[in-house]
Amino acid sequence: MSLLALIPARFRLMTTAGLALTLLFGAASLGWVVQGWRMGELLAERDKIHAQTLGRIQSAAALETQRAHDKRLMLEQQLQASSQTEYRKLIDVEDKAARLRDRLATAELRLSVLTAEPAGVDTDQQSELPATARSGRLVDGARRADIDRAAAQRIVAITQRGDRAIIALGMCQRYVRTINATR
Repeated sequence: MSLLALIPARFRLMTTAGLALTLLFGAASLGWVVQGWRMGELLAERDKIHAQTLGRIQSAAALETQRAHDKRLMLEQQLQASSQTEYRKLIDVEDKAARLRDRLATAELRLSVLTAEPAGVDTDQQSELPATARSGRLVDGARRADIDRAAAQRIVAITQRGDRAIIALGMCQRYVRTINATR
């Protein structure tokens, strides 16, 4: 005798349908569990790849940060060296101007300018000129006029400010060139 024969006829259809549904739900549940295992493995693999990728990105970022730091350090050293050179030039120009002012103040040196020949004067009649050239003159035989000491010192001060400005401009230009060269 079969197990199906023990079930009354009116319940056989319901029992068969229930058994079929139970088998269907069981298979679906088993498939669900198997798919969950597979999905878990895939997610674990993806997480592992993701972690490796993040590690490589982090290493590359750290390397780039180190390169930028080294580049900045090199630029700072170049700018420091350039600044020291320019500062030395500035000190030398100031010392030179101070020595020139001192020589003007002690009358060791006199500044002079060439004077223009008066119109209508014949160059052959230069009896007013000394026969020998004085020491320190650039142009022999030309008429020169000495500049007042105070005016000479003002001229030296003006040229010193000009020299400082030229050196400062050179410093700025060198700074900009150095910065632009590293980009």
